[in-house]
Amino acid sequence: MKKSHPIRRVLLASAATVSGIVLLLSLKPATDSSSASAQGAAAQETAAAQESPQGGAAAAGTSTVTGAVAQTQYGVVQVRLTVANGKITKAEAVQAPKGGTSDQKTALSVPKLNQEVVATQSADITSVSGATYTSGGYKQSLQSAIDKMKAAGANTAAPSQSSAAAAPAAQAKTVTGDVVSTEYGPVQVRITVAGGKITKAEAVQAPSGGTSDQKTALAIPKLNQEAVAAGSASIDSVSGASYTSGGYKKSLQSALDKAGV
Repeated sequence: MKKSHPIRRVLLASAATVSGIVLLLSLKPATDSSSASAQGAAAQETAAAQESPQGGAAAAGTSTVTGAVAQTQYGVVQVRLTVANGKITKAEAVQAPKGGTSDQKTALSVPKLNQEVVATQSADITSVSGATYTSGGYKQSLQSAIDKMKAAGANTAAPSQSSAAAAPAAQAKTVTGDVVSTEYGPVQVRITVAGGKITKAEAVQAPSGGTSDQKTALAIPKLNQEAVAAGSASIDSVSGASYTSGGYKKSLQSALDKAGV
């Protein structure tokens, strides 16, 4: 039997070694490629998961909606609403009848209408006696603003399940402040509080008789609106009704103390 030549054995061993190295090198890039693809897919999933909650948070906030102009016999009326988290936080008339007796009627009616909107969160509000045309135009423009608000996704009529579940914990309560004597008569304020916030304010007693009737009619609606907006007794006195304003604020503070607000 012929013996294998030593050089041949060396050559065969070297060829086997080189073949093994080439095979390993050809497999390694494929493995790295698969790993990189998997890492890329995981990164994309993580980025998508991070973007979703951020988009939801940006959707909530405060916005302003202006209703259509409503024509009345005495002039135009237009209402603007401020909405936060699906709730009306402020209502105002950006246009209202003016000139002559319209000035007085507007001053008497618009603050009351504004306050009612915040309290009821709807256009189902009461017309102000003596200002039926202004009240009617106000409600028309208000309904237009509410429709726009709902179309934009700020629907106040459909609270979320979490809000509905929390509602029993925020029951509304009514608290009446102390009677405060003023130079022109007593003032007493009653407030409705829900969730630690004033939702309604009204004067159950106020100066009356003579010029006091007119001053009370001008001052009280504005003070009521300010109390709801401010959520405190830090409100401005009404010009020309300083005594009534001072008594109102003292009784309001008394009511807030009793309510623990």
